[in-house]
Order: sequence, then C-alpha cells, then structure tokens
Amino acid sequence: MTRPFEGITIIDVTHVLAGPFAAYQLAVLGANVIKVEHPLECDQSRETGADRDLNRRKMGTGFMTQGSNKRSITLDLRQERGREILKQLVKNADVMVENYRPGAFPALGIGYEDMKKINPRLIYCSMTAFGQDGPRGNQTAYDHAIQALSGVMAATGTPEVNPIKVGTPVIDYATGTMGAFAIASALFQREKTGKGQYIDSSMLDVALMMQASHITGYMYSGKAPKPTGNRHHQASSTCYDTKDGLLMLAASNRRQHKRLFETLGHPEMGDKDYEYREAHFEEEAAVIREALKQKSAQEWEDYFQAHHVPAGRVRPMDQALKDPQLEARKILHRHARVPGADKPVTVPMCAFKFAHGGPSIETPPPQFGEHNEEVLQSLGYTKADIEALRADGVI
Repeated sequence: MTRPFEGITIIDVTHVLAGPFAAYQLAVLGANVIKVEHPLECDQSRETGADRDLNRRKMGTGFMTQGSNKRSITLDLRQERGREILKQLVKNADVMVENYRPGAFPALGIGYEDMKKINPRLIYCSMTAFGQDGPRGNQTAYDHAIQALSGVMAATGTPEVNPIKVGTPVIDYATGTMGAFAIASALFQREKTGKGQYIDSSMLDVALMMQASHITGYMYSGKAPKPTGNRHHQASSTCYDTKDGLLMLAASNRRQHKRLFETLGHPEMGDKDYEYREAHFEEEAAVIREALKQKSAQEWEDYFQAHHVPAGRVRPMDQALKDPQLEARKILHRHARVPGADKPVTVPMCAFKFAHGGPSIETPPPQFGEHNEEVLQSLGYTKADIEALRADGVI
C-alpha cells in the first residue's frame, strides 16, 4: 500500500532537532528525503547524544533519532558550485526545508524568491526561532531559550522551586511536528491550486500554541498560570505517595471523580462539580493520601485502571520503555545494523498508526555524506566531476 508522501522529494537543509524532525516525520511516511550538510560542519546533532564514541564518528544518537529513511549529501553552499547543485536538486523537488538565520539563504541567492523561479510548485519551509519578521526576527535561540521566553518555564516547577525548564526538548519536537503538518497542508493545497507555497515557521509561535488554554485564560481574566508542581487543580488529579513510590491520579471528569471515591469506599464524596472540588481540595486530598499509603503504586495503578479511573505510576525511562503497550503499538523501530554503530539502534518512528500504508522505516540513518556519489550521478555528474568537487571542498 502506498504511503502518503511516496513520490514526494524533500531537500532537507536543516540541523539540530526541529527541522530534521519535520523532514523525518515525512520520511517515515514515504517521502524521498535528501539531507544536505556542509562538508566541514556537519549537523551538530551528529556530534551529540548519549555515547561519545558515536559522537566522534558523527553518528550521535541525537542524529540517529531522526535520520532514518534519509540520504545524506554534503554541499558547501557558500561556494557557487554548491549552490548550483542545490538548485538542480530543488528543480525537481517538491519541498525544501531550511532552518538557518533569517536572511542567510536569500543573501546567497537560494531563498524562496530565488527557488520559486526555478520551481514554481516548490513548497519552501523556513523554520526559525522567531520567524522571518518582527523585532526579534534576526535573533536566534534554542529550545531552552524559547521555554524561558515563552512563559513555559515560569509555569513549570513548584511554588517553592521555579521557574524550571521541561526535562525534554519539547519545543523542538513540537516545532518539528507542526512543521511537518504545515508542509503536508501546503502539499494538499498545491493539489488544488497547482501553486507552490512559502512557510514561515517560528519556535516561539509553537511554544505559544502549546499554551493555548493558558493564554486564553490569562487574556480573559488577567490571571497568569502559576507553577503547581505535581498538584493539579483538583485532588482527584494530583500526584500522591504510595507504599513504595509515586502515583499520578488523573480522575478529571465528573464520572471519573465519582468512580474514584466509590473505589476508595467514600461514595458520598464523589460526583461533585469542578468548583466544589477546587474548594474542597484539602478535604479530598486527605482521604486519598491516607488510602494510597496502604498499597504499592503498581497495585493502585492496576486497581484504579480496572475500575476505569485514570492513574499511572511515576516511572523512570527504563521502566517506561518496558511497558508491553509499546510493543503492541509498534511506534519504535529497531535497526539491527547501522553503519558506524557497534550494536542495534532503536528509534521512535511516528506517534500514530494507519490501517494501511502507514509509517515505516526502510533504511538506517546515513553516514555523513554517504550518498554524495549516488545523488550527484543522478544529476548527471561523472565520477571525475565528483572527484573535482571533492578536491575543491564543494562536497
């Protein structure tokens, strides 16, 4: 069964996390993705990750996370011949994605206005920290800086210890996911209009979208979100100590609230509205707190879930990845062999399933410049041409 983006070619001129992740999400759905890196300055994610030996080989886990199903070439875009090769690739491509400083690519003659003359149907996506315009348009940032600027950090932590950044680069991956959605939308639009599109994507914009309900609430009431740690607005949706660890309760709606107190032997306390529950937080929490001390976190998780009360044991990564649900969902892919790695590599693939023609991985993350000859020969370059380009540092 054909996957959604088979037949679509994407030129991926991105680095670090957000941009490569956007292209990766389309690659696992069938797109032909050609990753472009500078011959002397690889994507910095190749040199970052959990294993230093892999980092030195330019196959860091940061890169391998989002490198599957891609081909890798090197081009020095500061050289005219490098830009000419990029333009040849773009001429027959559907999408180009870049995440460099605003103005950098137009200054080199490879911005959207330049490329659409070559390929009017091109979808050109620029992913930056703050977008292409506005007073911050020429500034740069990474995930943690955007967390600080956007209000995410200020709303994270406890009343005593804050602000705190989120423990994973959520803004980067959310920006990548939003970027893939924008590209998919532009491709769908092109099917109707026949015209290409320019996408201006901003990490700050994405960070704000991730706080949508907080923003609406603040703009209406003037009340800014405050860090509450593991405590939610209602006692039935809060984290508690058990006999051997922490359990997060998430009995949010009224029916779940009712079932929670029925399972704890206090049916008279259930079936209350949100306002009542917020006003009686301490009263409800005292009952829950005392009850949960009697069993282990796993016992309570099993017990509550059996009674349709949302709850989850707080687990470290090693335990979370042993959950049999992951095997059932097939969202992880295990590469038995990756050139440059000494053992199998497991990577996340996609956060959804299709009944047919869904996400899949066929090829491992590529080594730096692994496909130079293959791609250049497809453009008509001879082996002698390629050696000359290599000798001059173009590739």
